[in-house]
Amino acid sequence: MNSKILRAESVHKVYEGNGNKSVLKPTSISINKGSIHVIEGKSGSGKSTLLSILGGMEFPSSGKVFFENRSIYDLADSEQAMIRGQYFGFVFQSFHLIPELTIRENIGLPLHFSKQKNKDVVVEELAEQVGIAPHLSKKPSYLSGGEQQRVAIARALVSKPSILFADEPTGNLDEDTSQQIVKLLINYSYLNNTALVIVTHEKQLIKQPHNLYTMADGLLKADKKND
Repeated sequence: MNSKILRAESVHKVYEGNGNKSVLKPTSISINKGSIHVIEGKSGSGKSTLLSILGGMEFPSSGKVFFENRSIYDLADSEQAMIRGQYFGFVFQSFHLIPELTIRENIGLPLHFSKQKNKDVVVEELAEQVGIAPHLSKKPSYLSGGEQQRVAIARALVSKPSILFADEPTGNLDEDTSQQIVKLLINYSYLNNTALVIVTHEKQLIKQPHNLYTMADGLLKADKKND
């Protein structure tokens, strides 16, 4: 039985000004190790805000987020940064690659301050897994959009995170490439028992069994598990 690794309890987000808009109504969610969660919703529905709060990137106005029973936002900044760096991986719609660095350097960036041994081997093995090994010496501008997203995924996975958060990971890609990226994420999750949380505006992005949610006007609704 999978163990609970992350849980949010009544997290709520209000942006002050313009009538103190509530972008995320009180929301609770639990994530087990190796589980897959897909949150569907239109732009502005609050799904990216929820992802940012779950991933330790944005303080909630109220409520708590627990990673392995530790309340993230009650920890010191250094401890929060350690959790994000060692246990969380992030993939975004915009690839956020550094154009001056090679693909090898972009992937290995999270390991720059790490004590992990054989860093080059880790990067090369991961590049092979995601299908961009022949491009390690190139700069990002020489790669297609799908290839750049593979690099971004490899960079997110290089620290072997316990949870991978993906915010519209196929938003800039065509349908065929999107399915390749989804398959890559799903396979990695299954093989490594890594929890996967995806927010997307696309319906039925994933065909494999997963926990499905819809989000509208800051309210998260759990749908029947897609299995």
